[in-house]
Amino acid sequence: MQFKVGDKAVYPAHGVGVIKRIESRKIGGTDQDFYVLQILASGATLMVPISGCERAGMRGLISDEEINSVYTILRSPGKISHTTWNRRFREFNDKLRTGSVADIAEVLRDLCSLKGDKDLSYGEKKMMDKALAMLVSEISAAAGREATEVEVELNQLLMPN
Repeated sequence: MQFKVGDKAVYPAHGVGVIKRIESRKIGGTDQDFYVLQILASGATLMVPISGCERAGMRGLISDEEINSVYTILRSPGKISHTTWNRRFREFNDKLRTGSVADIAEVLRDLCSLKGDKDLSYGEKKMMDKALAMLVSEISAAAGREATEVEVELNQLLMPN
């Protein structure tokens, strides 16, 4: 997938960013082109090699159909894992790193379900916040909606009935 300056793109585990520029750098004696991606949520700047951006999981924003899929996942009952908290944390972290909105939605849904049963660890709370922020950022960017509006909507979906 080719991006242009000004395009929004998603980088796994970081979220939505804007292509600020395309730079060439000499790495190991070879010229390489990079996307300079500024992450919207954190302001961090990443340099992603154009030749390896697909392999790294960089992608365009989700479609309306994928947004509907996220809402369906969030409405479905959460899967409560009975594994140890550290194994569960690792599994959720691996899912977040894929950059897949479906995986991120599942992590958020499952952590919210777990929260209804017991107290989350500090790390799980941070992970839940990160998953929510990643979804809010991408849905608001893809749908052209205010982030606060999307966040309220997602929180309402996640409230226990």
